[in-house]
Parts: sequence; structure tokens; C-alpha cells
Amino acid sequence: MYELFIEPLTYGFMQRGLLVTVLAALVCALLSCWLVLMGWSLMGDGISHAVLPGVALAYILGAPFALGALIAALVAVALIGSVAARGRVREDAAIGIVFTVMFALGLVLLSAFPSQVDLHSVIFGNVLGVSWADVWQIGLLAVLVVAVLLLKRRDLVLYAFDPGYTHAIGLNPKLLSGLLLVALALTSVLALQIVGVVLVVALLVIPGATARLLTDRFTTMLLISAGVSLTSALAGFFMGYLLDVSAGGTVVLALGVLFGLAYLFAPHHGLLAVARAKRAVVGANRS
Repeated sequence: MYELFIEPLTYGFMQRGLLVTVLAALVCALLSCWLVLMGWSLMGDGISHAVLPGVALAYILGAPFALGALIAALVAVALIGSVAARGRVREDAAIGIVFTVMFALGLVLLSAFPSQVDLHSVIFGNVLGVSWADVWQIGLLAVLVVAVLLLKRRDLVLYAFDPGYTHAIGLNPKLLSGLLLVALALTSVLALQIVGVVLVVALLVIPGATARLLTDRFTTMLLISAGVSLTSALAGFFMGYLLDVSAGGTVVLALGVLFGLAYLFAPHHGLLAVARAKRAVVGANRS
């Protein structure tokens, strides 16, 4: 047990990696609940890919990667809103257009300056390569996101369930939508270092989707989502180290396993529970 879990933490890179993995997992878990309820999974996927050119430019210019990624994410949000607001292009199409074009721009920049940036780390993450400067950046972003979600929790929950009612009681739906988009941009940036651009959407969607299968109460959903995300992060982190494979990949695989278990065995909304309920209804009708 010591050699498996304690001894690895005597290394500085493992301590830093574990710390940022836990931070990213918890923040993604909280935001995931709103994304799932509002059907914003595609938006999360789009923004997580759209940060690539910002990351590339930050590395090329020697600026903090978080700053470049955040600027790119905010630009993507503005572009998506601008294209969709014209009315002729649906929001899902606008997301697809913006994120693919920006992702392609990022690939071109990374290919043009191969000696200054590690393409593999950006695309697939490199949690064991984080520095203490990265830890501080990720920690600051995590605090900002959690502060937004907790301070505006009631208003954001109302907006997630009924934007029309939110407007009727005097709240500003556009402001709340903007807060969630900024939180999504910040969260995408802090998760980038853990699982890379490609798999960020998994951290943003799977915990909330798993919790949604297990409860109908939002507060409980937040707690379950955090537990699922943290469990998967810890299991995947150590599994990646012990097997000498991508830690980001093993974290997402662990999330997939927990979602699969919930999908099958959730007491009320799981596949088996729904099948039993249907059989009970059929049996009652026959009798």
C-alpha cells in the first residue's frame, strides 16, 4: 500500500499533479451540473477546443498559458454569440463553426512553432509536468469559478430551470448566461493542463450526467457530481502513474466506468430500474 500510494507522493511532481487534478475535478464537477441541466454540453466541447490558439500564442510569446487560453475562450464565446444572434445560423451550427476554425488555427500555430511548444501536452494534457506557477494559476482560476457559482448559486439555479421566470422576477438572464459562459471559459482553462484540449469536455459533462441519473435534487446533484469527479480523478491519477500511461486518459476512463454503473443501476433512472418499472406497469394492466 505504501509503495502504491504513499511513496509516489514523496516526489514533487506527483504532489503538484495530484493537487491540480483534485482542484480541476471539483470545479468541473460543480459547473457540470449546470451544463447538463441547461443542455450546454456542446458549448462546453466548443469552448474547450477553441482555447487552443490562445494556448499556442501564450507559449510562443512566453506568456502564462492560462491568460492566452482565457482570452481565446472569451473570444470564442463572443464569436458564437455574434454568429447565432444574426438569426440565420442556429447556435449549434455557430458553435461548430467557431470551435473548429479556432482549433484549426491553434494546430497551425503549434505546427509553425514546434520547438517552442509541446503539441502532445496541449492536446492530451500533461498533469505530471505542471510547475508551481501552473499550480498557482489553476488555483486562482478555481477560486474565481467557485466564488461565482456559490455567490450566484440561487440565481443560476433559477436560470437553469426556467430562464423566462428568471426574467419575470427581475433578474437579468443575459447577465446570468454571461456569468456561466465566463465560468465555463475559466474551467476549460484550468482543466486543460489535466486532460488536454480533446478530453476537457469529459470532465465538464460526465460528472453532472452521472449525478443526474442518481438524484432529482440539485443540491444533492452537486454533492454526487463532486464525489464522482473526485473519485475518478484520484483513481485515474494513480492508475496513470502506476501503469505509465496518460493520466488524463485514465481519469476519463474512470469517469466513464462510474457513468456506466449509474446508467445501469441507478435506483430510479437506471436502465434496469426503468425496465422493472415497465414490466410492473405491463403486469398491472394485464391483471
